[in-house]
Amino acid sequence: MNHLGTVSLETERLILRKFTKEDISAMFHNWASDAEVTKFLTWPAHSSMEITKMVINDWLSSYNQKDYYQWAIALKSLGNKPIGAISIVHYSEDLNSVEIGYCIGRKWWHQGIMSEAFKAVITFLFEQVKVNRIAAKHDSNNPHSGDVMRKCGLKYEGTLRQADRNNQGIVDVALYSILAEDYFN
Repeated sequence: MNHLGTVSLETERLILRKFTKEDISAMFHNWASDAEVTKFLTWPAHSSMEITKMVINDWLSSYNQKDYYQWAIALKSLGNKPIGAISIVHYSEDLNSVEIGYCIGRKWWHQGIMSEAFKAVITFLFEQVKVNRIAAKHDSNNPHSGDVMRKCGLKYEGTLRQADRNNQGIVDVALYSILAEDYFN
């Protein structure tokens, strides 16, 4: 992989960029403190802004690594305030493969925003980072996340029974992926 780190990406409606200390309040209020947003995620809703601050500080300290990818999703119409996040949550140099995770504030659900952000990340990862495989997974009880994956060209690979844990407990997980050959063809 040709690691480039978290570089800014732009779409018609969005700017994907590194988080800053100024994003703590927006992250906390727009999605991180909402139990409905984190219902199917592996981390609990933040009970205080101090937790959000610690998370962002951890991300900030990792941005100097070329193999670290953690984007704030900012709507251009809202200025530079983040409404969600998208990141590489796992990668394998050996397989030239990455796994993407994402979340967005409830106010911005079902508007095509996450699909737009994910498509920009897919383009960046295939064309510039030169990955071969991009994967994503979701709790089978959260089909809207699978809708995002399919809109972005990922193919359903199967469901692993009781193979993951999130805020709902031990859950079935649906797997999706797209390969470089799919993308470039």
